[in-house]
Amino acid sequence: MEVLFGVLGPVTAWDGAGGAIALKGPRHRAVLARLIIARGRVVPVSRIVDDLWADPPPDAVGAVRTFVAALRRVLEPDRAPRTPPRLLVTEGPGYALRAGPDAVDAWRFERVVASDRPPAELAGALDEALGWWRGPAYAEFADEPWARAEHSRLAELRLRAVERRAEARLARGLAAEAVPDLDAHVAEHPWREDAWRLLALALYRAGRQADALAVLQRARTLLVEQMGLDPSPALRRLEEDILRQAGHLEPSKDAASRVWAQAAEAYDRTVASGSRARLESTVGLLRNLAVTGAGGLEAAREQRLAAITAAEELGDAELTARVIGAFDVPAIWTRSDDPRQAAGVVAAAERALAGLPHGHEAARARLLATIALESRGARDDRGREAAREAERIARDLDDPALLAFALNGAFMQAFDRAWLAPRRDGIGAELVDLAERGGLSSYEVLGHLVRLQARGALGDFGAADRHAAAADRLAERHERPLVGVFTTWYRALRLTASGGASFEEAEAAYRRAAGHMRGCGMPGLEGGLPPLALLCLRVQHGRPAQTEPADWGPYEPWARPLVLLARGLHGEAASAVRDVPDPPRDLLLEALWCLTAQAAIAVDDREAMRRAHAALAPAAGELAGAQSGLLTLGPVSRHLDELAAALGE
Repeated sequence: MEVLFGVLGPVTAWDGAGGAIALKGPRHRAVLARLIIARGRVVPVSRIVDDLWADPPPDAVGAVRTFVAALRRVLEPDRAPRTPPRLLVTEGPGYALRAGPDAVDAWRFERVVASDRPPAELAGALDEALGWWRGPAYAEFADEPWARAEHSRLAELRLRAVERRAEARLARGLAAEAVPDLDAHVAEHPWREDAWRLLALALYRAGRQADALAVLQRARTLLVEQMGLDPSPALRRLEEDILRQAGHLEPSKDAASRVWAQAAEAYDRTVASGSRARLESTVGLLRNLAVTGAGGLEAAREQRLAAITAAEELGDAELTARVIGAFDVPAIWTRSDDPRQAAGVVAAAERALAGLPHGHEAARARLLATIALESRGARDDRGREAAREAERIARDLDDPALLAFALNGAFMQAFDRAWLAPRRDGIGAELVDLAERGGLSSYEVLGHLVRLQARGALGDFGAADRHAAAADRLAERHERPLVGVFTTWYRALRLTASGGASFEEAEAAYRRAAGHMRGCGMPGLEGGLPPLALLCLRVQHGRPAQTEPADWGPYEPWARPLVLLARGLHGEAASAVRDVPDPPRDLLLEALWCLTAQAAIAVDDREAMRRAHAALAPAAGELAGAQSGLLTLGPVSRHLDELAAALGE
């Protein structure tokens, strides 16, 4: 299978299964990066030596050959002895990398940006391509003379990709969706005239003429007063067109919009472009944007890693720590919306921790809380260690906001085994108390949602109902539309668990909840959840699994055996049960174990039954799956009794 290379961030390689390839030391990666930049051309050994060392050691040529030999071993591990390499080849006086046209993420990225696709396809393709960025291009070698030009070229190409995506959205009539990304884009790169033009055009087409004119005035002020440049003809024409079309309109009566425009204009006048203050202000905007709804959440997620990358490029560990730690957006769902980005944030936070000077304890706690949050669902212990240390520091500092952030990390790491709902309930109670005393409205919402989940798992629906109502009231008061996604799903669960609704009524409630969730901007929540909820409902009512095609998302391994059984494929179902993995450590841990238990009983897989029984036994007092706040399979004790009976115990 083809080896893939990543240079849109730290230089790395992946095998055909997507696993990271260990490239050894920095000089090994430097050789690989140098060959990737050459795009298949031969790089003489003498050139590699000059690029790797300012003052080459006597054995530099031999060292390069050693690096190449080590790279060949890991890039082509199955190559037979004494057979010529196919990927990293010797040719003439040097070496060349014979990678395929799709093997390097930067090469694929270039083709997407340059493609001439219809706007609908182009917007989606650029969304995906921008997600390939894990940091600055050739991150660890960006300052090397041999990489500097390629690093700068790719950085410019990335900015163009953001603008091309906005153009594609405008062409599709999605002006309002284009505004958040463009707003963050011009804040971070205020010298790009075309970005200002696109932002003003998007605002105008979204019916915000006054805001569009204010943006053009900000651009003019910046260009003339701070850069000594006249606005381009395209900017001037757009302003004239808007004035001609909007001149008859009354001045905006929206006081909030006027304040926003005036404050933004004053900010542009007084805060220097490229300053650290601008970068930190951008992160504050992204944090606020993340809780405003689906479009805002998606835009904040897309721009967050770019902001971290920009901070790292400045080489200031304290600034990077502040930029990473400032994004303390409360999180309730335990599956990441973007695992690749989450890994990039964790890696950046670890680097910032390593470079942070002694004594910056609050910044250290925020970095650790970030690692705990973004490591949700991971099977190693790093996230739990980071959560414990962040909480300890926050308590020592007696900082309520910092402690709330750390407790969110502790919540995300409280899923290492079944029957931890009481612990999470305690975290939720402390969050509510902290938030009420400290005026932390977002964490007050989070605390109520955590308690809704925990009390539901314990079958205390009276308390869970009160927390759902409190979360809804806070969401309305503080404009938090995404809260309604969780409370709507909770009420479908509540109807199912009450026993007073028919199967058809419960199914209809889940379908309504799925419709309410559509487009919420939380793929980690949305992916595969609607069919999983219906499957759990059918199991609870003793019905076979649904057999029509469904997008099971990450839950396919646990759904597959029951679907095969419903189709009468007993042998294939038995094989699928043998292959089913242990569930991830998250809010659906018990639910997925119960699905495994039911399938194992049906195919008489005693080993799988014992595994399920051991995992579920501590949670005998819970409602299976109700800890998610979204779905249930009834009491865990019922599944344990059925397992015990099938095992003859």
